[in-house]
Amino acid sequence: MREYLKFYIGGEWVDPAEAATFDVVNPATEEVAGRVSAGSAADVDRAVAAAKAAFPSYSATSREERVELLQSISDVYQKRSADLGAALTEEIGAPAALANGFQVGLGAGHLATAIENLKTYSFEQVRGGSLVVQEPIGVAGLITPWNWPINQIVVKVVPALATGCTVVLKPSENSPFTAQILAEIFEAAGVPAGVFNLVQGDGLGVGVPLSSHPDVDLISFTGSTRAGIEIARNAAATVKRVTQELGGKNPNIILDDADLAENVAKGVAGVMLNSGQTCSAATRMLVPAGRLDEVIEAARAAAEATTVGDPTTEVAIGPVVSGAQFDKIQALIQKGIDEGATLIAGGVGRPEGLTRGFYVRPTVFVNVRNDQTIAREEIFGPVLTILSYDSLDEAVEIANDTEYGLAGAVAGADLEQARAVARRIRAGWVTINDGFDFDAPFGGIKKSGNGREWGEFGFHEYLETKGILGYQ
Repeated sequence: MREYLKFYIGGEWVDPAEAATFDVVNPATEEVAGRVSAGSAADVDRAVAAAKAAFPSYSATSREERVELLQSISDVYQKRSADLGAALTEEIGAPAALANGFQVGLGAGHLATAIENLKTYSFEQVRGGSLVVQEPIGVAGLITPWNWPINQIVVKVVPALATGCTVVLKPSENSPFTAQILAEIFEAAGVPAGVFNLVQGDGLGVGVPLSSHPDVDLISFTGSTRAGIEIARNAAATVKRVTQELGGKNPNIILDDADLAENVAKGVAGVMLNSGQTCSAATRMLVPAGRLDEVIEAARAAAEATTVGDPTTEVAIGPVVSGAQFDKIQALIQKGIDEGATLIAGGVGRPEGLTRGFYVRPTVFVNVRNDQTIAREEIFGPVLTILSYDSLDEAVEIANDTEYGLAGAVAGADLEQARAVARRIRAGWVTINDGFDFDAPFGGIKKSGNGREWGEFGFHEYLETKGILGYQ
């Protein structure tokens, strides 16, 4: 069993202010997999003080010094990648192939992208007679989720370090193992004392004092919309910058000229990936009404082919992260049945043969109306809702009829038509035919948040703009 009882503050592994711990449950076995110290406001104070003290010297480092530091982090990251993958499987139940593949690979990709962007990023420019300078904002408080924990830590910590900020990280209490290993990576890579600090714990004990702390200049949060609202309230009194990547109920418009069977199967696989625990997953599939029979056949086949089981074996998906998450998903699947949607795959209960672990059946509903609960609420499990449309205008109207605006997708053979539809989707991140790009901005609008991550756009959140007039 893992034990992580110290925090990383001021370049040292230190005991918490209070001797409190929490258990981490392996969602595949429902057994305790580790014990981690739970932080408090006193630990946050100490970590923020260390970050504040380190800021003057670190913010004065050169671009070349920070590039060298990020490259060192990347080198150590590669050496510890197997450790990160194993921790992911244990703490969130990600299948080994996913954990060691895309989950760990995302972190490596973001590191490489940040290094290349930092080499050429323009931190100052002359405008008229003035010099416009982008300077590091200061101490950044980073609050990250459990579903893609490496990705979410790296896309916050690395841009902060690249731009000269110092940080205090509070990872999710559901995924503390990977955060602890990443802290070890930053230490081994030579991150200066106080530049990176880690305090484990829950939202009340660590998140609230961090988001309301007067010496924190920015809060970057990824998680639920409900929690994001509370964080913004906590931060308001100190008028700090708050950037948020929140929930989504994302549309996937499959156009009539698309290869229907192929794109429906891809759409099902995309929703099931990571047990459906992806904020950008396209969980509302919109298909031509006249081809619904083809869609049902392809979707049912794809869902039934999705293997579920022990994440240390070769399966497509493992469990969801916790008993609370399992119960929420089960209730929403039942709600879909009760409200009259047609269930064509999956349903309530565990998959056949699995009696322990928080396993959810890969579930697909058709004949869904956009006013039904399963089309409105973020389920965050392996559940797909399929809606039909009669015209492109109706498809776009349905796609945008949501309080969220994180992501969207379009699939079609006519690229010009797909581009036109993508432009009409009200979301911050829209993919055409499964496009992927580490340099593209990621983030949402409406109740999906504000601000952007990924690529050079991730640098923007950690910089303040200063105008020096009369410079010329």
